[in-house]
Formats: sequence, C-alpha cells, structure tokens
Amino acid sequence: MRIFSLVSTLMVASISVGMSFPAGAAGDEAAKALFKRMSDYLVNQKEISFNYDSNLEIVTAELQKLRFTSSGTLTMNRPNKLRMSRTGGFADVEMTFDGNTLSAMGRRLNVYAQAPTKGTIDELIDILRFDYGLLLPAADLLSTTPYEILLSNVTDVKDLGSGFIDGKECDHLAFRTKETDWEIWINQSETMPYPCQFSITSKLMAQAPSYTIEIKDWKTGGAVPADDFKPKLGDAKKVEFKELPALNEVPAELEKGEVQ
Repeated sequence: MRIFSLVSTLMVASISVGMSFPAGAAGDEAAKALFKRMSDYLVNQKEISFNYDSNLEIVTAELQKLRFTSSGTLTMNRPNKLRMSRTGGFADVEMTFDGNTLSAMGRRLNVYAQAPTKGTIDELIDILRFDYGLLLPAADLLSTTPYEILLSNVTDVKDLGSGFIDGKECDHLAFRTKETDWEIWINQSETMPYPCQFSITSKLMAQAPSYTIEIKDWKTGGAVPADDFKPKLGDAKKVEFKELPALNEVPAELEKGEVQ
C-alpha cells in the first residue's frame, strides 16, 4: 500500500493550455525572491494561528481517484508549542504538543493517546512523519527552514502572476521537482506575505493525485489567541497510539490495502 499524503486535482487537467509566462533566469529569480520573502516572514513569526480547508486525493488499486476533504485549525508558539485540529468525514482529531508530551484525541470516540516527546516543532514534524505516518497541515512551511526544504530539489520555477484566494490577491508561483509539481499562492502584502494556498501533485503515480491546503484567518503575534497547549481530555479513555482510530484523512478500509 502506498498513500501519497502530499497530493486537489487540477481543475482542467485534460486541456492543453497555450500560455506564456515569464521565463528564463529573470523569471526564476523573481519567483524565488517572492518565495524567499514569504519564507523569511514565516520564520520570523513566533506565534501563528490559522484555519484551513484541505483536499487529499488518493488513487485506488483499480485506478479510481477519490478526494477526501477536511477542515481544521492550527496554533503554534515557537519553538515547541502547538495545537492542531482536523475534522473530516473519517476523522475528528485534536493534537497538542507542549515541548514535553505529544497528545492526540479522537473526539468522536472520546479516546486519547499520549507519548513523552521532547524537542522543537521541527523535530515534532519529523516524529509525526516517520514514527506515526502523519503530517501537520503545511508542515514544511511551518518549519524553520521552509526555503531550503522546498527549493532543495527544484528544477523549474515560474511566476504565474496574480491569483485570488478567499478574496485576497496573491502572487501565484509554480515549482517542479523530479517527483512532484507544486504551487503556492502568497498574500500580496508588504507586512503579511503569508501562504494562502499550497498545492502539491505527484508525478510518479497514475492519475497524478494531489493535496491542497487553503489557509484562512491568518493571525500572528498578539492577535493569536492565548493557549496553554495542554490537552483537553475530560473523561476520555486513554489508549495506545496504535489503537487511536482515524488519525489519517482516509477511511480505514482504504488504509488496509485498497489504495495504490
């Protein structure tokens, strides 16, 4: 089984589009400069919160493409505090990290799991990815090195001009690597050039499954709601992480082997 967690489909994928965009070194450098400006802004924010909507595509063994949608919230305080929620058709999860303990709660079944976990948010991203097979929303963008991580294997860059996300005018940039194509829409603001939308598409799987996250209600600094980053467990029952259901965005029967 292979599930691409980093993968929303292009709306007109079957149409051949003849358009011209800024090309060559000048276009590449302009796009990289816009992405670097956004990256520097993100890294310099100690406190961040936002709401998000996400679309995850998977391809079954029968080559049927399916899309799963979810919404959630994320609040973080660098270097080592985070609260994240995600609600979808198959998951209703809240996760907290206070620098010492990782807690995850399945709210529909009123169960939770905890594990001693020390480190920074960067280290938490790796722990979730490699130990639990989970990804934080916009994980690479939330790291302390988004520019280095995302541009390390880029082979082609395009500045596609402006686009609008949730009524906000954004710089629309496109990047290619050997394995993926990805796009980002960055708020056109001198003071808040945050990512409004991020989309990544696999080039190695049939039907090119993709993942898109749209970020809304962006807040930083003193505008971020106060949070102690402690789990709100109530009378929930404690279980092991492996027993905690619905941490992923896809139904369990597909996780068990029906996905290419």
